[in-house]
Amino acid sequence: MNLVLSLDRAVAQNPKKAAIFWGECEISYLELQAETTRVAAYLQQVLGVRAGDRVGLWLKNCPEFIPALFGILQAGAVVVPINNFLKPNEVAYILNDAGADVLLTDAGLATGIPELTAARPSLKSLMLEQFGQGNLTAPAFVPVERSEADLAVIIYTSGTTGRPKGAMLTHGNLMHNVESCRRVLETIADDRIAVLLPMFHSFMLCVGVMLPLLVGASIVLLGSVHPPRSVMQEIIHRQATILPAIPQFFRTMTHAQLPDHLPLRMVISGAAPLPLQVLEDFSKKFPFPLIEGYGLSEASPVVTKNPLHGVRKPGSIGLPIYDVEVTIQDDFGNVLPDGQPGELCVRGGNVMLGYWNQPAETAKALRNGWLLTGDIAYRDSDGYFFITDRKKDMLLVNGINVYPREVEEIIYQFPGVKEASVIGIPDTRKGEQPLAFVSVNEGGAVDETALLHFVRSKIADYKVPRRVVFLPALPRNATGKILKTALRDLAAQQATA
Repeated sequence: MNLVLSLDRAVAQNPKKAAIFWGECEISYLELQAETTRVAAYLQQVLGVRAGDRVGLWLKNCPEFIPALFGILQAGAVVVPINNFLKPNEVAYILNDAGADVLLTDAGLATGIPELTAARPSLKSLMLEQFGQGNLTAPAFVPVERSEADLAVIIYTSGTTGRPKGAMLTHGNLMHNVESCRRVLETIADDRIAVLLPMFHSFMLCVGVMLPLLVGASIVLLGSVHPPRSVMQEIIHRQATILPAIPQFFRTMTHAQLPDHLPLRMVISGAAPLPLQVLEDFSKKFPFPLIEGYGLSEASPVVTKNPLHGVRKPGSIGLPIYDVEVTIQDDFGNVLPDGQPGELCVRGGNVMLGYWNQPAETAKALRNGWLLTGDIAYRDSDGYFFITDRKKDMLLVNGINVYPREVEEIIYQFPGVKEASVIGIPDTRKGEQPLAFVSVNEGGAVDETALLHFVRSKIADYKVPRRVVFLPALPRNATGKILKTALRDLAAQQATA
């Protein structure tokens, strides 16, 4: 079994049913299958893609994303979904690391192609608008056998070193997570899942795309999260029943003037911690549940969620999903008793093979079959898990990982910078925002506007610090390590001053 055969089974059961709603457009399961095969044939016969080849998928949310995704898989290749907010130099790193010689993209991102081909001369790109308009005729497709054990997706997730690592997910990993989610969310063919978050994100890839399609449900693809009222109008128009999103969207919903009767039966919060105040305000305003869950790309990605029925504990990431084990362990792999904080560890069919071409990083992340998440948590006496801190020094901006080291390395490239350290500060709209602390060379000066402009030219906008605080010297411990705890304290004092 593989993901493509799973989709074929859904097509056979629902050939004329709408698989995707996009504005006033409806794409049936049969049409989706035909377009998927056309993409696969073109990749295979024209671009020379073979089983196991990596193919980049660099698109904003659009209907073409879905047949492109499954078309790559049908060709026997491996999908490398790429964050469409990244700058070309960041994309080039991922393509080179993955060894991807083919990139599916669109006209909106085409301005970055010259830089990408300069960095990777072997790269061939295909604009999906051309393909969708029928300008490119694909020859006959030759079927490719793929099994559950074969690699399906490499999702790049940044590490504390600042260099992205490719989490290797098999067909079996993703199908396992889809089945677990189907059971705990009680997803059926009558459901319609609203997709407004980026589909390159592992949360949407599984819950927003693969889950509805593999159970024969429908995707309501939304163009933008703003304003919430227009999102809700589309949700009403298409009778969407499930809405996965991030905490910031649910915060906005609680303050927006929305219609009284919404067709939703549940909303799911993922990708970032859900503030208790948001949950409380939401629960007072809406009759359907807001369910918090937890996951990470390395676990395909869903690990836990609060139950649809029964007790949902505020502040908790809930219980392990079906057929997934979760424990709290110390640094030596010992399972800790309830109530004692330690590292949250995951085991199950959803756990990645490892990191692409990074055996040392894989060895750090996988121990005796357990995935070490890097999150500090505890389990209560009822079996619910609560995250207390992050072991890795990571920020979550709109639910997307930002690693300070990567931003710091860019800041250090600016003339006059002596020291740099980036931390996260709370932000009511985005969850967190990067804040940079900088000291300059003796006798020198650095202009904040010029520095931020430089950083913005090098990395995605959401990674750029909101502001820069200049200090004579950054606080360090006895071994010379910058004390981020002291910087967080300073930021908190400035925020309350």
